[in-house]
Amino acid sequence: MAAPMPALLSGTMRPSSLLLGLLNPKLTPVRHLASTAGKSKAGDDLPTFQYVGQKLRRKDRVFVWGFSYSGALGIPSFVVPDAGRKKPKQYQLTPYRLDMDEKISSAACGYGFTLLSSRTSDVTKVWGMGLNKDSQIGFHRSRKDRTKGYEYILEPSPVPLPLDKPQSTRVLQVSCGRAHSLILTDNEGVFSIGNNSYGQCARRIVEGEIYSESQLIHRVKQLDSRVVQVACGQDHSLFRTEQGEVYSCGWGADGQTGQGHYNISSEPTKLSGDLAGVNIVQVATFGDCCLAVSSEGDVYGWGNSEYLQFASVTDLTQVNVPRLLPFQNVGKVKQVACGGTGCALLNEDGHVFVWGYGILGKGPNFLESSIPEIIPPTLFGLSDFNRNVKVSTISSGLGHFAAITNIGELFVWGKNIRGCLGTGRFDDQYFPWQITVPGEVVDVACGVDHMVALVKSIS
Repeated sequence: MAAPMPALLSGTMRPSSLLLGLLNPKLTPVRHLASTAGKSKAGDDLPTFQYVGQKLRRKDRVFVWGFSYSGALGIPSFVVPDAGRKKPKQYQLTPYRLDMDEKISSAACGYGFTLLSSRTSDVTKVWGMGLNKDSQIGFHRSRKDRTKGYEYILEPSPVPLPLDKPQSTRVLQVSCGRAHSLILTDNEGVFSIGNNSYGQCARRIVEGEIYSESQLIHRVKQLDSRVVQVACGQDHSLFRTEQGEVYSCGWGADGQTGQGHYNISSEPTKLSGDLAGVNIVQVATFGDCCLAVSSEGDVYGWGNSEYLQFASVTDLTQVNVPRLLPFQNVGKVKQVACGGTGCALLNEDGHVFVWGYGILGKGPNFLESSIPEIIPPTLFGLSDFNRNVKVSTISSGLGHFAAITNIGELFVWGKNIRGCLGTGRFDDQYFPWQITVPGEVVDVACGVDHMVALVKSIS
């Protein structure tokens, strides 16, 4: 449960300007003005601070936490200790700043690896770190043997893209699956790298292909219209176009490709079913379950339903074609998120609803539901002193969720695998818990056992 706000405004205690500044990170003290005249009333001699607001130039920071042994946090000294520390640091239980000169605009966490991207005009636009046994973050040549590549990348390293116009092309988004990645650009389409055993990289499956130390970066063939969002599942991929259509490829044993069968598909195929003629504005997947939101605010789903994800429409444990989920009393849906067993939605009022199975954020006694149940808004900071606070974005990893409020506060809940929640401990979190980060959180990426946050920092 989120820590209660200190009783700064109770009784006769007067909050100082400094404390008010701490409560509102958008205000930063820049000058202390002392006055010795007219101290006729108690408390008039309290210090006064002058603040600057939104015009203060903030720095773009990247914070990481969770399991570090794979290198996914990008801190080499955690894996190979500096002289001052005798043992490696296996877990980073609280947010830790990752020093990067580049302005990172997108982040994605896979199974033990991370991709970061920026919209720079420089040649390098994507960086990878962590597990790389299937070249899921590209080929990184060994310094000792130039014919070999590294299986683990311990710090952010450039991922070269075969761009036709490297100076003008921008990377808009990155996404990571179990052992493959997708990179979306503004005018050169989508690139895929990593394991393609099930066609998840949207290219022909090559029998016996060796993915370790592969230098292949595949340009996904152009679809009927421009791709505006990519999403990697465990071993499948989703592509959303500007026309609101959804395409898929990869492993479909649980129906997660949504193509009406349970076979492998290496060719991106447009989904139909209840999605036919519907304008989709967002898709979400991480394990083998998929969700989509329409411009009308309706929710659609397909894939694995062993954990009640689609129990509202079927008793089957696999759904191989998109179905409209007839949820009631959730309002107009703005965004969805789905992990391995649990799902969440965010409506236009900033309220979060959860369903499925596992730690869903409503306490230890609420472990399953076939219909969405609201998480009390007070757990995300709504109070008499903060009446306008609401959740603006949600995301999920394999077993946990994250939510960012409209004032840049980050809340997490779920399975705390290897300390991935960043709460400072290993205990699972049954209610949303606020994570302390020095600045305003603007985006977050959840993996299996680690997380990455993009932050506008004042320091």
